[in-house]
Amino acid sequence: MSGVNKKIQSNADDYLEDEDFGQLLEEFDREKQEAVTEGVIVDIRNDEVYIDIGRKSEGILPLSEIQDENNTMSFGVNDTIKVAIIGSRGGKSLLSHMKALRKEKVAKFIENYKDDEIILEVKVTGKNKGGLVVINEDDVEFFLPKSQYGFKEMSNSLGKKFKVKIIKIDKEEQSIIVSRKKILDDERKKRKELIDMISQQQGAIQGIVKKITTYGMFVDVGGVDGLVHYSEISYKGPVNPSMLYKEGDKVPVKVIKYDKERKHLSLSIKAALPDPWSEIKDNLEVGDTIKVIVSNIEPYGAFVDLGNDIEGFLHISEISWDKNIKNPKDYISKGQEIDVEVIEINSNERRLRVSLRNLLAKPFDIFVKNHKLGDIVNGVITSTTSFGAFVKLEGIEGLLHNEDVSWNRNDKCKDLFKTGEQVRVKIIKIDEENQKISLSVKELSESPIQEYAKNHKLGDMVKGKIRDIKDFGVFVELSKNVDALIHKEDISVAKFENLNPGDDIEAVIIFIDEKKNRIRLSIKNLVKLKEREDLNRINNDDKITLGDVIKDQLS
Repeated sequence: MSGVNKKIQSNADDYLEDEDFGQLLEEFDREKQEAVTEGVIVDIRNDEVYIDIGRKSEGILPLSEIQDENNTMSFGVNDTIKVAIIGSRGGKSLLSHMKALRKEKVAKFIENYKDDEIILEVKVTGKNKGGLVVINEDDVEFFLPKSQYGFKEMSNSLGKKFKVKIIKIDKEEQSIIVSRKKILDDERKKRKELIDMISQQQGAIQGIVKKITTYGMFVDVGGVDGLVHYSEISYKGPVNPSMLYKEGDKVPVKVIKYDKERKHLSLSIKAALPDPWSEIKDNLEVGDTIKVIVSNIEPYGAFVDLGNDIEGFLHISEISWDKNIKNPKDYISKGQEIDVEVIEINSNERRLRVSLRNLLAKPFDIFVKNHKLGDIVNGVITSTTSFGAFVKLEGIEGLLHNEDVSWNRNDKCKDLFKTGEQVRVKIIKIDEENQKISLSVKELSESPIQEYAKNHKLGDMVKGKIRDIKDFGVFVELSKNVDALIHKEDISVAKFENLNPGDDIEAVIIFIDEKKNRIRLSIKNLVKLKEREDLNRINNDDKITLGDVIKDQLS
């Protein structure tokens, strides 16, 4: 036995185990008389060809074996043809021209066969009790026993193609046994060895993108496919792999896990690359200004790309000084390059927050630079509250308090204005420390006290009605929307104790402040004034003498 055949025999012993090789071949070449012979065509009737093969009776060959697809016959009566006896029927031998040709090809293949490691691609052409009959591209016939399928079953196998290895050649029987199981076993062994080798790799290895899915992509690393999950592609976080790669691209990867039970190899692209967070930890500080590209915009803010596989977050509140910003897209656009200020770096949690607003001039500073106390400006009501209304003024908001909306103390902003309504206001206070602006509508017109002061002056005696009494004094309503205050020290104790809301009262004006809309009255001054008037009246009346006065008092 030759060295090649000895090696093939060894492979057969390993893979066929206790199977009876002779029985297998008997199933394959059921009739021992299948030796190739020559015969002469003596007749063609219907779909059968009758051939004289030197036996008592003629053999029968199906007509289809000597016809092409156009029904043209390649042989005729009296022609010599090679055939193989494949069985018998009614005392006549059943013949096959195709079988004869294949057996010749098998003999030639065996004669020229030298490489026992050759891998063949075959197609299933038949099936019997022992296994499958397969042929290669040269129409050479092989036998695949059931034990060598590599699958539990091969149902509906006719026409299927797969790869096999030769495990036994029998020159005497002119038969070749092949195995698919050996191919699979070799592949599994090679895969295991390759995975073991890859798993021990500490550094990055090169792979080729084989297939891209929604959840990641499969990468071939030396004949083994591993999965790069979409969260393992970039340090930016989960990304759409189809936006970055295409099939056939070469990528650096690193093995991060191998599940032996599932035979699942997990790879990572970002683990094979330098960690950019380590770089910025030492090179970037809070307060630094950096250039970034707007990579994605969401309703709550935007993500910006630093250009080194790191994304920062720009919250909607950090885009503009405008507190009423509704949509980031009104201020920035995807792909736009902008300058931002770093306001937070957390390398451990891989978080970077930036601000565009901090690099913009503050609207309050611009407003204060262009306006002063007492200026009259136009604005828009942005909202109303129980205590007043907020008014938008050239990029900032000012507060219009209820007490400053009207000279009528009962008027409220929510009753007078609607959101979006334009309003003309006067700046009455600028708080630069707290960046607040106070506004007034009522100061655009004369106050009731200014009107009142046109007809009343200091020292005038006036009458009014007590509106309220406090511990420190009495509020008196002199006319519509005109109130005055009588401090407690300007009223005698006896008089103060007997006052009630709604009482009429008389007093003297002792203080008028038209700008601050204040009037103060005094009852004590009224008493003094009346006493002085009485003395003046006595001194100026020539008809009345001191004696008359004394007489009147004694009578």
